[in-house]
Amino acid sequence: MEIIVHDTAPAMAELLAAPLAERPAALTAMLRPMWDAVPWMPVTDVVGMHHQGFGFRVDRDDERYPPALRRMRDAGVWEQVHDALTAAWKHQCEAVPGIRRPETLQVYIVLGDPDAEHLVRRNHGYLGMSGKGLVYLLVWPAEENLGRLGHCAVHELNHNIRTSNVPWEDPAAVTLGERVVSEGLAEAFVRELYGPEGLGPWSTSLQGAALDAACAAIAGAVNLTGMHNFTAYVHGDATAELMGQTPVGLPDHAGYPVGLRIVDAHLAASGLTAAESTVLPGKEILANAGLPVAR
Repeated sequence: MEIIVHDTAPAMAELLAAPLAERPAALTAMLRPMWDAVPWMPVTDVVGMHHQGFGFRVDRDDERYPPALRRMRDAGVWEQVHDALTAAWKHQCEAVPGIRRPETLQVYIVLGDPDAEHLVRRNHGYLGMSGKGLVYLLVWPAEENLGRLGHCAVHELNHNIRTSNVPWEDPAAVTLGERVVSEGLAEAFVRELYGPEGLGPWSTSLQGAALDAACAAIAGAVNLTGMHNFTAYVHGDATAELMGQTPVGLPDHAGYPVGLRIVDAHLAASGLTAAESTVLPGKEILANAGLPVAR
């Protein structure tokens, strides 16, 4: 697999120095190739999608943007992400030789909006998304996250590898169990490489009775189908409401620590590693963890 971490820093620096009227076109030129690579999610308004997704604004000046971009460059964010992905891919290949994967992994790192509460507060200033052959990282740089972006990229790499081997061909038929397993596996894979300190804030956000309650709620809905029904279970009520979806009584990121607990139970029962488990069907992992799954 060829890993291409696009050096978006010069394009963003040039964009931020351009007149306001020219910035939307410059942003579109930078991100259009990314969206063209995910034809199953057609995007006609690149700027609108960028703003809706908590990216830095191109419709106004903000004196905070250039220093934030310089901070990312000085921290070697692009190099950090490339090195982490390269090492993680090597680890995965050694665990499962010949594993299916995308031919190319395209990686885009983009500056976030410091006024977006969902990004800065709820997600600690960074988040990742992925598709077939794509990793997208959105960052508002801060002391707590600049050293974690490689971990986030590796989490998204695991999603790319898993969906190449356990494809979700029909989003309407995917179960909540499969979805939370995928998040738990991605975090367990990161931990396998970096230790517990590599875990994202999402998967360590719940402890004790709160985690037990979230586990019970998600276990009771593990056979729920349809990706569109999962936001509250995976990301929590506040994110679901932000996206106009129905809350279910769960806190932020509930699906991540629950998924990790499920995967940990599977790892203990099977004796496998997270990398070895990446190719397993979700039903097998759920069954190993003792959860009732639809047959």
